[in-house]
Amino acid sequence: MQSKQAFSPQCTKSVPQRKLVAVIIPVLAPFLLQGAETMPETVVYGRGTSLTVPAIESLRAELRSIPGGIDVIDAEFYKRGKAATLKDVLDYSPGVFVQPRFGAEEARISIRGSGLQRTFHGRGLKLMQDGVPVNIADGGFDFQAIEPLVAKAVEVYRGANALQFGSTTLGGAINFISPTGHDASPLSLRSEFGSFGTVRGLISSGGVSGSSDYFMSLSHLSQGGFRDHSQQSNQRLFANIGHRLSEQLETRFYLTLALTDSELPGTLTKDQLSSNPRQAQRNPGLRNLDYIDSNWKRDFDLFRLANKTTWLGEDQKLTFTSFWSRKNLHHPIAIVIDQFSNDFGLGIRYDNTAKVAGHANRLTLGVTPTWGSIDDDRHLNILGRRGSQIASMKQQALNFDVFGEDQFWITRTVAATLGSQISYAERSNENARGADSQNWWGLNPKLGVLFQPDESTQLFANISRSFEPPSFGEIIVNNAFTQLESQTATTVEIGSRGGRGGLVWDASYYFSWIENELLQTLTEPGNPSSAVTKNAAKTTHQGLELGLGFDFLHPIEEKSDACKKDRKIRDKLVIQTHYLWNNFRYKNDPAYGNGLLPGIPQHYLRTDLTYSTTGGFYIGPNIECVPKGYKIDAKGNLVTDPYFLLGAKVGVRRPTGWSFYAEARNLTDKRYAASTNVVAQAAVNSAAFFPGDGRSFYIGVEFRW
Repeated sequence: MQSKQAFSPQCTKSVPQRKLVAVIIPVLAPFLLQGAETMPETVVYGRGTSLTVPAIESLRAELRSIPGGIDVIDAEFYKRGKAATLKDVLDYSPGVFVQPRFGAEEARISIRGSGLQRTFHGRGLKLMQDGVPVNIADGGFDFQAIEPLVAKAVEVYRGANALQFGSTTLGGAINFISPTGHDASPLSLRSEFGSFGTVRGLISSGGVSGSSDYFMSLSHLSQGGFRDHSQQSNQRLFANIGHRLSEQLETRFYLTLALTDSELPGTLTKDQLSSNPRQAQRNPGLRNLDYIDSNWKRDFDLFRLANKTTWLGEDQKLTFTSFWSRKNLHHPIAIVIDQFSNDFGLGIRYDNTAKVAGHANRLTLGVTPTWGSIDDDRHLNILGRRGSQIASMKQQALNFDVFGEDQFWITRTVAATLGSQISYAERSNENARGADSQNWWGLNPKLGVLFQPDESTQLFANISRSFEPPSFGEIIVNNAFTQLESQTATTVEIGSRGGRGGLVWDASYYFSWIENELLQTLTEPGNPSSAVTKNAAKTTHQGLELGLGFDFLHPIEEKSDACKKDRKIRDKLVIQTHYLWNNFRYKNDPAYGNGLLPGIPQHYLRTDLTYSTTGGFYIGPNIECVPKGYKIDAKGNLVTDPYFLLGAKVGVRRPTGWSFYAEARNLTDKRYAASTNVVAQAAVNSAAFFPGDGRSFYIGVEFRW
């Protein structure tokens, strides 16, 4: 599997306390594909080059103690090809389903059914940069706020396994880890070119001066798009500056500037998808619903400033975080939406790894308040320009989360985890007709058990409660406030991860009993302004998240060989597979019985076979498969078709000097629906399908000093 550097063999020996946590076993191990050493008696914090941004090895060692589904993705894997969207980054991460809407960064992303029917922007996940939230205060997030090429790793916490960040949404959290001046190249240049007018460039630099370090990157991405009226243009500046105030104290400031312009091509009918998937949605009889004539777009400017300050003691760590983000959105759709938003957040987290009664123990406590305001003005869309004003609203959001978690190692092989979160949320909206507001609160406990029967295997189980209040994307309907209940769920999870010889695995099964699930549908297919969200009475989500990796050249390796200091790294032939089973259903619903929820396939398969050499050369094919179509409305009046995509990559990637890649996607030029809207009641001619990109080719060159 692409991301898992876990379970790499090391000679077992006693490890002095307070050494680099990197000596503790990494968490999942793709390409090394070897066995694990025993769990250390205690987990302690290490003193690395940066206190605020730990090394990847430290992250893996720490996450390995979580009794549930987690993943660490090394950015070196996805940088071997085109890496422009979250799909490029997360496609081999077990449990993650992500599909771009029109080949761009905007996508539908779901973990365990989070935000299942939210077909625009993000909801149901906590998106973070180095543990600092990227979400705005109401819970939504923009995909363009992240630049995958300037992350060194990505952490995925599925479900309540994200409790250590105060997140108890059904989906969990995704955390992008930034390079710092300590581990970044002094100069890195990357250029990419490809089909549909794709041009991408990045320049970055990092370095250390005395007690300070810096990292800065500037990137550009533009593309004409596979479809008509789907041009994209994004420019992003990411920077962080760290200063070591003392041996135990470090502060780091983050700056994000993003300018993003995106044309929206809309959805097509099934016949249009089959006959001409490159066309945009046209409604010449209804000019404001004609995506070209009314110039449907989503453009915004984002400014984000954040800070993370870490104090490291003997067996404890204290972290303070804060952020301010400002966004100016211009969004012509059926109407013209202009929003100006300010969002603020604070965080305090305390970690203690001191032994308790001679047993390894880890305690985490935290509080994370966030609040924000949105000035929301809406006008008629007159050929892409503002017409008469139809609404002016002032929206405010508040969240206050308090959380705690303790993991106690009962024996050297068994650990128990107990945690909980108390969450309070409030949303309000004020317009000319008056003010409306609603608040929610939830108590969300978690209990987990981790068992390591031998050096290379872990088994885990947990039960948890999740809580998610609606965002303004659900609450504001027809320019007015609507009352909704918070979505809650009880989830059980069992699974295993490990590695033996040339095999590694990461498998989780979960079952969620959900109340008041936030289900959003379009009453007018093809018109996102017609989105209406309702609380379903009861639903269930169950699924299997499976990641497998196998090295055909080295299926068996003796432990004695792994301890030889002069052991040579050898060529590999690795197959990695991500299989996702989704079984999401209504429960005794008066209208739909126990039928499947629309909006996501039951089965999703992603497989990659790569031959790689010690010199950095790699080559191999890959496939993406949805073997069975899925419903786009609850009654199943219209379903997608199954699809099978074939791709390939070849390239050379080195830590310094020149690297390059060439990548082909959808080699058979398959016409398929990459994603869909979810509509209230579909008809044969409903415009609900987002075509996937046709056959495409990309090349990239990178230089790292």
